[in-house]
Amino acid sequence: MRFARVGAVGAERPVVVSDDGRLLELTGLGDLDALLGDLAAVPAAVDGETLRPVAQDVGLRFGAPIPRPGKVVGIGLNYADHAAEAGAPLPTEPVVFLKATTSVCGPTDDIRMLPGSTSTDYEVELGVVLGSTLRDETDADRALEAVAGYVLAHDVSDRAMQLDHGGTWTKGKSADTFCPVGPWLVTPDEVGDPGALRLRLSVNDEPRQDGTTDDMVFGVGEVLAYVSRLMTLEPGDLVITGTPAGVAMGQPEPRPYLRHGDVVALDGGVLGRQRSRIVDPAAEPTHPEAGVTR
Repeated sequence: MRFARVGAVGAERPVVVSDDGRLLELTGLGDLDALLGDLAAVPAAVDGETLRPVAQDVGLRFGAPIPRPGKVVGIGLNYADHAAEAGAPLPTEPVVFLKATTSVCGPTDDIRMLPGSTSTDYEVELGVVLGSTLRDETDADRALEAVAGYVLAHDVSDRAMQLDHGGTWTKGKSADTFCPVGPWLVTPDEVGDPGALRLRLSVNDEPRQDGTTDDMVFGVGEVLAYVSRLMTLEPGDLVITGTPAGVAMGQPEPRPYLRHGDVVALDGGVLGRQRSRIVDPAAEPTHPEAGVTR
Protein backbone atom coordinates (compact mmCIF):
# COMPACT_ATOMS: atom_id res chain seq x y z
CA MET A 1 0.00 0.00 0.00
CA ARG A 2 0.95 3.66 -0.36
CA PHE A 3 0.59 6.25 2.39
CA ALA A 4 1.11 10.01 2.42
CA ARG A 5 0.37 13.23 4.28
CA VAL A 6 -1.42 16.04 2.46
CA GLY A 7 -2.30 19.64 3.25
CA ALA A 8 -0.69 22.94 4.17
CA VAL A 9 2.57 23.05 6.13
CA GLY A 10 1.85 22.09 9.73
CA ALA A 11 -1.70 20.96 8.94
CA GLU A 12 -1.08 17.82 6.89
CA ARG A 13 -3.54 14.92 7.14
CA PRO A 14 -2.48 11.27 6.80
CA VAL A 15 -3.99 9.40 3.84
CA VAL A 16 -3.85 6.00 2.21
CA VAL A 17 -4.19 5.31 -1.51
CA SER A 18 -7.02 2.95 -2.41
CA ASP A 19 -6.80 0.41 -5.23
CA ASP A 20 -8.76 2.78 -7.48
CA GLY A 21 -6.38 5.69 -6.79
CA ARG A 22 -8.46 7.65 -4.28
CA LEU A 23 -6.83 9.34 -1.30
CA LEU A 24 -8.61 8.26 1.89
CA GLU A 25 -8.16 10.04 5.22
CA LEU A 26 -6.59 8.04 8.02
CA THR A 27 -7.40 10.60 10.70
CA GLY A 28 -9.74 8.27 12.57
CA LEU A 29 -7.05 5.58 12.76
CA GLY A 30 -4.19 7.86 13.87
CA ASP A 31 -1.24 9.56 12.21
CA LEU A 32 1.29 7.56 10.22
CA ASP A 33 3.83 7.74 13.04
CA ALA A 34 1.46 5.80 15.30
CA LEU A 35 0.50 3.30 12.60
CA LEU A 36 3.99 2.31 11.44
CA GLY A 37 4.07 -0.86 13.49
CA ASP A 38 0.68 -2.03 12.21
CA LEU A 39 0.16 -0.79 8.65
CA ALA A 40 -1.24 -4.22 7.84
CA ALA A 41 -4.41 -3.25 9.73
CA VAL A 42 -5.22 -0.43 7.31
CA PRO A 43 -6.50 -2.50 4.33
CA ALA A 44 -9.49 -3.72 6.35
CA ALA A 45 -10.60 -0.12 6.91
CA VAL A 46 -10.14 0.62 3.21
CA ASP A 47 -12.11 -2.45 2.16
CA GLY A 48 -14.82 -1.57 4.64
CA GLU A 49 -15.20 1.87 3.03
CA THR A 50 -15.09 3.58 6.42
CA LEU A 51 -12.48 6.19 5.39
CA ARG A 52 -13.43 9.58 3.97
CA PRO A 53 -11.99 10.50 0.54
CA VAL A 54 -9.85 13.62 0.08
CA ALA A 55 -10.51 15.96 -2.85
CA GLN A 56 -7.47 15.72 -5.13
CA ASP A 57 -7.28 19.37 -6.16
CA VAL A 58 -4.61 20.55 -8.59
CA GLY A 59 -2.88 22.49 -5.81
CA LEU A 60 -2.98 19.71 -3.22
CA ARG A 61 0.33 19.75 -1.34
CA PHE A 62 2.08 16.58 -0.21
CA GLY A 63 4.18 16.77 2.94
CA ALA A 64 6.82 14.30 4.04
CA PRO A 65 5.09 11.02 5.02
CA ILE A 66 7.01 11.09 8.32
CA PRO A 67 7.58 14.82 8.97
CA ARG A 68 9.91 14.53 11.97
CA PRO A 69 11.75 11.21 12.12
CA GLY A 70 13.40 10.41 15.41
CA LYS A 71 16.66 10.55 13.47
CA VAL A 72 17.80 10.67 9.86
CA VAL A 73 20.76 8.37 9.21
CA GLY A 74 22.67 8.75 5.95
CA ILE A 75 24.95 6.29 4.18
CA GLY A 76 27.76 7.72 2.08
CA LEU A 77 29.59 6.33 -0.96
CA ASN A 78 27.25 3.33 -1.16
CA TYR A 79 27.31 3.03 -4.96
CA ALA A 80 30.56 1.96 -6.58
CA ASP A 81 30.17 4.42 -9.47
CA HIS A 82 29.55 7.31 -7.06
CA ALA A 83 32.59 6.43 -4.95
CA ALA A 84 34.65 6.38 -8.15
CA GLU A 85 33.43 9.80 -9.30
CA ALA A 86 34.17 11.21 -5.84
CA GLY A 87 37.73 9.87 -6.06
CA ALA A 88 37.17 7.77 -2.93
CA PRO A 89 38.12 4.13 -2.38
CA LEU A 90 35.28 1.64 -2.23
CA PRO A 91 34.20 1.48 1.42
CA THR A 92 34.84 -1.74 3.29
CA GLU A 93 31.98 -0.99 5.67
CA PRO A 94 29.11 1.52 5.49
CA VAL A 95 29.99 5.22 5.83
CA VAL A 96 27.47 6.64 8.33
CA PHE A 97 26.47 10.25 8.96
CA LEU A 98 23.45 12.07 10.40
CA LYS A 99 21.17 14.76 8.97
CA ALA A 100 19.14 17.04 11.22
CA THR A 101 15.48 16.03 11.44
CA THR A 102 14.60 19.67 10.68
CA SER A 103 16.05 19.16 7.18
CA VAL A 104 13.00 17.04 6.26
CA CYS A 105 10.39 18.69 4.04
CA GLY A 106 7.78 17.78 1.45
CA PRO A 107 8.51 16.50 -2.07
CA THR A 108 7.44 19.73 -3.83
CA ASP A 109 8.59 22.27 -1.24
CA ASP A 110 11.24 24.83 -2.18
CA ILE A 111 14.81 23.80 -1.34
CA ARG A 112 16.54 26.73 0.37
CA MET A 113 20.27 26.93 -0.25
CA LEU A 114 22.55 28.35 2.38
CA PRO A 115 22.64 32.07 1.43
CA GLY A 116 25.01 32.71 -1.46
CA SER A 117 26.08 29.06 -1.76
CA THR A 118 27.97 28.04 -4.90
CA SER A 119 28.31 24.35 -4.01
CA THR A 120 24.77 23.04 -3.39
CA ASP A 121 24.53 19.49 -4.74
CA TYR A 122 21.77 16.95 -5.37
CA GLU A 123 21.54 13.22 -4.51
CA VAL A 124 18.56 10.99 -5.30
CA GLU A 125 18.25 8.17 -2.75
CA LEU A 126 16.15 5.27 -1.53
CA GLY A 127 14.92 5.97 1.99
CA VAL A 128 13.88 3.32 4.52
CA VAL A 129 11.41 4.00 7.35
CA LEU A 130 11.57 1.74 10.40
CA GLY A 131 8.37 0.19 11.72
CA SER A 132 9.82 -1.60 14.73
CA THR A 133 12.87 -1.30 16.96
CA LEU A 134 16.11 -2.72 15.59
CA ARG A 135 19.10 -3.18 17.87
CA ASP A 136 22.33 -5.20 17.65
CA GLU A 137 21.16 -7.10 14.57
CA THR A 138 23.62 -9.25 12.66
CA ASP A 139 21.36 -10.77 10.00
CA ALA A 140 20.41 -8.69 6.94
CA ASP A 141 17.17 -10.60 6.27
CA ARG A 142 15.97 -10.18 9.85
CA ALA A 143 16.81 -6.47 9.64
CA LEU A 144 14.46 -6.11 6.66
CA GLU A 145 11.60 -7.37 8.84
CA ALA A 146 11.80 -4.10 10.80
CA VAL A 147 10.98 -1.99 7.71
CA ALA A 148 7.60 -0.24 7.64
CA GLY A 149 8.07 1.12 4.15
CA TYR A 150 10.25 2.84 1.59
CA VAL A 151 10.36 6.46 0.41
CA LEU A 152 12.01 8.56 -2.27
CA ALA A 153 14.53 10.90 -0.60
CA HIS A 154 16.71 13.79 -1.76
CA ASP A 155 19.96 14.19 0.18
CA VAL A 156 20.76 17.82 -0.61
CA SER A 157 24.34 18.75 0.32
CA ASP A 158 26.41 21.92 0.50
CA ARG A 159 29.79 20.48 -0.48
CA ALA A 160 31.85 23.39 0.82
CA MET A 161 30.28 23.09 4.26
CA GLN A 162 30.54 19.31 4.11
CA LEU A 163 34.22 19.15 3.18
CA ASP A 164 36.00 22.48 3.57
CA HIS A 165 34.88 24.03 6.84
CA GLY A 166 36.41 21.86 9.51
CA GLY A 167 33.51 19.65 10.45
CA THR A 168 31.70 16.40 9.80
CA TRP A 169 29.50 15.69 6.77
CA THR A 170 26.51 16.57 8.94
CA LYS A 171 27.40 20.26 8.75
CA GLY A 172 26.83 20.36 4.99
CA LYS A 173 23.73 18.17 4.95
CA SER A 174 21.47 19.50 7.69
CA ALA A 175 20.12 22.86 6.56
CA ASP A 176 16.34 23.31 6.58
CA THR A 177 14.75 21.70 3.47
CA PHE A 178 17.88 19.65 2.69
CA CYS A 179 15.92 16.38 2.85
CA PRO A 180 12.75 16.36 0.72
CA VAL A 181 10.93 13.06 1.31
CA GLY A 182 7.96 11.43 -0.41
CA PRO A 183 5.38 11.71 -1.77
CA TRP A 184 4.63 8.12 -0.78
CA LEU A 185 5.53 5.76 2.02
CA VAL A 186 5.27 2.43 0.18
CA THR A 187 4.97 -0.84 2.07
CA PRO A 188 7.51 -3.61 1.41
CA ASP A 189 4.97 -5.90 -0.25
CA GLU A 190 4.32 -3.30 -2.96
CA VAL A 191 7.99 -2.38 -3.43
CA GLY A 192 9.16 -5.96 -3.71
CA ASP A 193 12.93 -6.26 -3.90
CA PRO A 194 14.46 -2.99 -2.60
CA GLY A 195 17.60 -3.92 -4.50
CA ALA A 196 15.84 -3.60 -7.87
CA LEU A 197 14.65 0.03 -7.94
CA ARG A 198 15.56 2.63 -10.55
CA LEU A 199 16.39 6.12 -9.25
CA ARG A 200 16.61 9.14 -11.56
CA LEU A 201 17.21 12.86 -11.13
CA SER A 202 17.20 15.78 -13.54
CA VAL A 203 17.93 19.50 -13.24
CA ASN A 204 15.91 21.81 -15.49
CA ASP A 205 14.88 18.69 -17.45
CA GLU A 206 18.54 17.71 -18.06
CA PRO A 207 19.21 14.11 -16.86
CA ARG A 208 21.91 14.01 -14.20
CA GLN A 209 21.51 10.71 -12.31
CA ASP A 210 20.14 7.36 -13.47
CA GLY A 211 21.00 4.31 -11.40
CA THR A 212 19.55 1.21 -9.79
CA THR A 213 19.73 0.03 -6.22
CA ASP A 214 21.29 -3.27 -7.29
CA ASP A 215 24.51 -1.25 -7.68
CA MET A 216 24.67 -0.62 -3.93
CA VAL A 217 27.87 -1.68 -2.22
CA PHE A 218 25.84 -2.65 0.87
CA GLY A 219 22.20 -3.69 0.43
CA VAL A 220 19.34 -2.33 2.50
CA GLY A 221 19.35 -5.21 4.99
CA GLU A 222 23.12 -5.00 5.43
CA VAL A 223 22.91 -1.25 6.04
CA LEU A 224 20.13 -1.55 8.61
CA ALA A 225 21.86 -4.35 10.49
CA TYR A 226 25.16 -2.45 10.54
CA VAL A 227 23.60 0.79 11.77
CA SER A 228 21.63 -1.09 14.44
CA ARG A 229 24.93 -2.20 15.94
CA LEU A 230 26.00 1.44 16.25
CA MET A 231 22.73 2.91 17.50
CA THR A 232 19.22 1.70 18.21
CA LEU A 233 16.86 2.25 15.29
CA GLU A 234 13.31 3.04 16.38
CA PRO A 235 9.91 3.22 14.64
CA GLY A 236 9.78 6.31 12.47
CA ASP A 237 13.55 6.61 12.00
CA LEU A 238 14.63 7.28 8.42
CA VAL A 239 17.72 5.73 6.82
CA ILE A 240 18.76 7.10 3.42
CA THR A 241 20.93 4.56 1.66
CA GLY A 242 23.26 6.38 -0.73
CA THR A 243 23.20 7.83 -4.24
CA PRO A 244 24.30 6.66 -7.70
CA ALA A 245 26.80 8.51 -9.88
CA GLY A 246 26.06 11.82 -11.55
CA VAL A 247 26.25 14.33 -8.70
CA ALA A 248 27.67 17.75 -9.47
CA MET A 249 30.72 17.21 -7.24
CA GLY A 250 31.82 14.33 -9.46
CA GLN A 251 31.76 16.34 -12.69
CA PRO A 252 34.68 18.26 -14.25
CA GLU A 253 34.94 22.00 -13.76
CA PRO A 254 32.86 24.06 -13.96
CA ARG A 255 30.82 21.70 -11.82
CA PRO A 256 27.05 22.03 -12.40
CA TYR A 257 26.04 22.86 -8.84
CA LEU A 258 22.51 24.04 -8.19
CA ARG A 259 21.64 27.69 -8.63
CA HIS A 260 18.76 29.96 -7.65
CA GLY A 261 15.71 29.16 -9.79
CA ASP A 262 16.78 25.66 -10.86
CA VAL A 263 14.11 22.96 -10.80
CA VAL A 264 15.15 19.51 -9.60
CA ALA A 265 12.99 16.49 -10.46
CA LEU A 266 13.37 13.01 -8.95
CA ASP A 267 11.73 9.79 -10.15
CA GLY A 268 11.67 6.68 -7.98
CA GLY A 269 9.18 4.58 -9.94
CA VAL A 270 6.78 3.01 -7.44
CA LEU A 271 8.10 5.46 -4.81
CA GLY A 272 6.72 8.42 -6.78
CA ARG A 273 8.20 11.67 -8.02
CA GLN A 274 9.50 14.93 -6.56
CA ARG A 275 9.81 18.37 -8.09
CA SER A 276 11.43 21.21 -6.14
CA ARG A 277 12.58 24.72 -6.94
CA ILE A 278 15.98 25.89 -5.67
CA VAL A 279 15.88 29.19 -3.78
CA ASP A 280 18.86 31.28 -2.69
CA PRO A 281 17.62 33.33 0.28
CA ALA A 282 20.17 35.99 -0.64
CA ALA A 283 18.33 36.43 -3.94
CA GLU A 284 14.75 35.70 -2.92
CA PRO A 285 14.00 35.72 0.82
CA THR A 286 11.40 33.15 1.82
CA HIS A 287 10.00 31.90 5.12
CA PRO A 288 12.01 28.80 6.14
CA GLU A 289 8.84 26.74 6.58
CA ALA A 290 7.09 27.84 3.40
CA GLY A 291 5.89 24.80 1.50
CA VAL A 292 5.27 25.45 -2.17
CA THR A 293 3.61 23.11 -4.61
CA ARG A 294 4.97 23.39 -8.13
